[in-house]
Amino acid sequence: MISFPIFLDNNATTKLDPLVLAAMMPYLTDNYGNAASVQHSYGWVADEAVKIARQEIATTINALPQEIVFTSGATESDNLALKGVWEAYKSKGNHIITVSTEHKAVLDSCAYIQAHGGEVTYLNVDENGQIDLDDLQKNIKSTTILIAVMFANNETGALQPIEKIGEIARANNVLFFCDATQAIGKTKIDVQNLNIDLMAMSGHKIHGPKGIGALYLRRRSPRVTILEQMNGGDHENGRRSGTLNVPGIVGMGKAFSLAMDNLDMEISRLENLRDDIENFIVQNIPNCHVNGKKNRLPHVTNISFFEPNSNQLLAAFRSKLAVSAGSACTSAKNEPSYVLEAMGLGVEAANSAIRISLSRFTSKEEIDFAKAFIVETVKGLQL
Repeated sequence: MISFPIFLDNNATTKLDPLVLAAMMPYLTDNYGNAASVQHSYGWVADEAVKIARQEIATTINALPQEIVFTSGATESDNLALKGVWEAYKSKGNHIITVSTEHKAVLDSCAYIQAHGGEVTYLNVDENGQIDLDDLQKNIKSTTILIAVMFANNETGALQPIEKIGEIARANNVLFFCDATQAIGKTKIDVQNLNIDLMAMSGHKIHGPKGIGALYLRRRSPRVTILEQMNGGDHENGRRSGTLNVPGIVGMGKAFSLAMDNLDMEISRLENLRDDIENFIVQNIPNCHVNGKKNRLPHVTNISFFEPNSNQLLAAFRSKLAVSAGSACTSAKNEPSYVLEAMGLGVEAANSAIRISLSRFTSKEEIDFAKAFIVETVKGLQL
């Protein structure tokens, strides 16, 4: 039986997996100790739970447990990586390279760095949302200390050539930071093979709890240094102060572990469901356009309808479907997507785009209903 509205906005957040909740519950009730309280058993139990979660997350991305720094979410991880590296490596240089379609947490952090004397280069993207590797290479200079490119875009799912970017960064002795928030659990990530030096992650995009994230920070070849951005306790080996969110950390660890179960099969399932709803819409609604269709994550599609606009569509969908017009972090601004505009889409296309994003809890029955409902509703609005 389908429950309405059907949730198809999983790039904004995901349903908490019941297995994750079950893992968290003891640390919300009986095992409520502070992981930094090493004088008694309550603290020891909490500390052990954090160690297990740290290992689970590290295993998912082929890292060491000591390389996982817990934060409040990917936004904080982005800030910590960018500002932390910029402040730590000022003696080498002050130049950062990023992309015009990055998440606002990256773009706003770069704006902060520019306002405080740093230099930032913003790479353009093509119609598929991907950068030009030659453009990246020619913008590296002697003062470049960091390349910041997200694994996959949160609005379109467009995948960047991460392996090639990592090779370029390593060849030029430049650190490589990657926001992988949307990619975890939707594709395989190996930070060693990809030469990623810092990587942002989040719990709630992968059926874990909100309010918890992590930053991968390479310990060797090269050993990455950052200056902490939150002071007051020397937690996380002096990289991020603050009492650890033990229940959240336990939940994030469990969520990451579950995401690796049957990953290839789940990727194939999501891709089939995504293609089903996308193809049906394109075949039945003339002139609509799929944005960034080449080389993308398996669970997301971004479609421009041109008429009606996004706000009209969302209002008409609201009782039956929960979808979005783009990033949750910019949805309140009621402006055309800067991501789609950067990809060369006109204002009309950007103003009429809808993002549909699936999860492992999305069923075929839900997709069958959603695709028919979307086509019927859009055609009705176009009359």
